[in-house]
Amino acid sequence: MPGPRLIDLSIPLAATTPPWPGDTPFSCGWSCRREAGESVNLGSVTTSLHVGTHADAPLHVESGWPASEGLALDAFVGPCVILACPESHPVPEDVGVAQLREWLPGSAIPRRLLFRTGYSVADGAFPADWPTLSAEAAAWLVSGGLQLWGVDAPSVDRRESKTLPVHHALLGHGAFILENLDLRLVPPGPYDLLAPPLAITGADAAPVRAVVRPSPSAP
Repeated sequence: MPGPRLIDLSIPLAATTPPWPGDTPFSCGWSCRREAGESVNLGSVTTSLHVGTHADAPLHVESGWPASEGLALDAFVGPCVILACPESHPVPEDVGVAQLREWLPGSAIPRRLLFRTGYSVADGAFPADWPTLSAEAAAWLVSGGLQLWGVDAPSVDRRESKTLPVHHALLGHGAFILENLDLRLVPPGPYDLLAPPLAITGADAAPVRAVVRPSPSAP
């Protein structure tokens, strides 16, 4: 009997994928074409590493912190919980510890949490704002064993933030980050996650092909 089907959470890399405003968009060109008499079609890409679904490396926010080769693969593979922010939660307000205690299933903090804010480039446009954790809530999650925090939004911090407190609270204390997930059609609940970052040395982020399949029990 086949196992549960895989659900793709990745936002494809395409010329139409909205980048962070002012960042390098994705483009794909050809250096060889069969139609021009070459033996193969050979493509090349130019892109910011933050277009589409990706993992932020600690280097993204601090020059002395590890680059993308330091992303721990086991943080991106294993049981996870998808959590949805209620539509009634005001966007300008941070999500605090009290809200997480109310929304999380069970009493334990999962090792991997994917958070559906409802504000995503998967809808075809770059959102003006989105819900984020408070720095206190991020620290609380990490202290409870969180290894990975993933979001459908373009960032785990506010769009206009310059201090990036959630990035620092997570990446500075051994947890990792996924951004630009497509969680629109995935119900909240327990899943098995497979989202290893691409092996790129010395970079501040790495593209990810993220998939989940339903899990019979929460992590």
